[in-house]
Amino acid sequence: MPGFELFGDLERSEVNDVLDNGVLMRYGFDGMRNGHWKAKELEAELTKTFQTNHVQLVSSGTAAVSVALASAGVGAGDEVIMPTFTFVASFEAIMMLGAIPILVDIDATLTLDPKAVEAAITPKTKAVMIVQMCGSMGDLDALQHVCTKHNLLFIEDACQAIGGTYKGKPLGSIGDLGCFSFDFVKTITCGEGGAVITNNKDYYINADHYSDHGHDHVGNDRGAETHPFLGYNFRISELNAAVGLAQVKRLPEFIAIQKKHYTILREAISSVPGVTFRKVPEGGEESYAFLNFFLPDLEAARKTSQAFKESGVDVCWNYYDNNWHYVREWHHLKDAKSLYPLSSEIKEELVKLKNKDFSQSDHYIGRNISCLIKLSWTEAEVVARANKMVEAIKASI
Repeated sequence: MPGFELFGDLERSEVNDVLDNGVLMRYGFDGMRNGHWKAKELEAELTKTFQTNHVQLVSSGTAAVSVALASAGVGAGDEVIMPTFTFVASFEAIMMLGAIPILVDIDATLTLDPKAVEAAITPKTKAVMIVQMCGSMGDLDALQHVCTKHNLLFIEDACQAIGGTYKGKPLGSIGDLGCFSFDFVKTITCGEGGAVITNNKDYYINADHYSDHGHDHVGNDRGAETHPFLGYNFRISELNAAVGLAQVKRLPEFIAIQKKHYTILREAISSVPGVTFRKVPEGGEESYAFLNFFLPDLEAARKTSQAFKESGVDVCWNYYDNNWHYVREWHHLKDAKSLYPLSSEIKEELVKLKNKDFSQSDHYIGRNISCLIKLSWTEAEVVARANKMVEAIKASI
């Protein structure tokens, strides 16, 4: 991770094919494109990759979450339960629909604690959204049980976890809807792009229409299409889809490299007393895009993070003070700093975040170090990196 590290002839060929053909828009212009449909081809490839019936490409992972929720009827006043550790896009995508983000604690998996989810359910709850951060998963069986028990939608945001599996199923394919990002720093990239996947035909049709201004996509004359309901513009372009089409064919190659590098690093630091690792539920296999481990306390994690920087170990983070990925520093959310008026229901919930107890999440995020696994490293570089990491950790705890 990320796939842009290994751009090659396949990506260039697919992009040049679009440029030579001259049609950059994914819909219409049938006579000009001479049968070239990169987005459709990528959707077909992704149905196989994700072992799902339906895939709808969109413009980003953020768009994927909003489109997924909208396609299942989530909107104004509905509550969507989400984790404290994620990217800011998670609450943005919820609030875009007028829905209310309900943040709850994570556990040792670094995503939703099923007990915290169940405790947060109210009559307004419509969906539970797990975010499979840093290449792994939560207790999907327990979360699915909670959703079934309370008749809630189960949404998987697997934007950082493409290639991970649970009991043989690709992450993203287990819930009612799955969401993916193919932005520039994901394991496979389109430059910008995302996807909604589902086995529910109605949700798919809704996502297909909603992401393109409500167009029904019936027939081969775009100007004659009708609009069964309101929609917006979350389209991907043929250029972006072309890059993704080349990259998805290389996903097994990328996962194998990530696993090799991950394993070298994990085996090295596992020998250091005081180091433990993120919990992966039985039957789960990470995508190996990140190596996540815990140190004894926040002080040790901060010292280790600084020691990594000083010794040249890059792309490793302690998220406790991070502006983008953890609730502690989401002051713009807690203060409801919006360019436009928010509903009173949303504002009331956001105010609560200032004093809400997330000590359980602090316990895990404070002690966690998350290290990106690069595809472009040589084996010698990985071994050297592992040795530096071991020395830095030993000196810090």
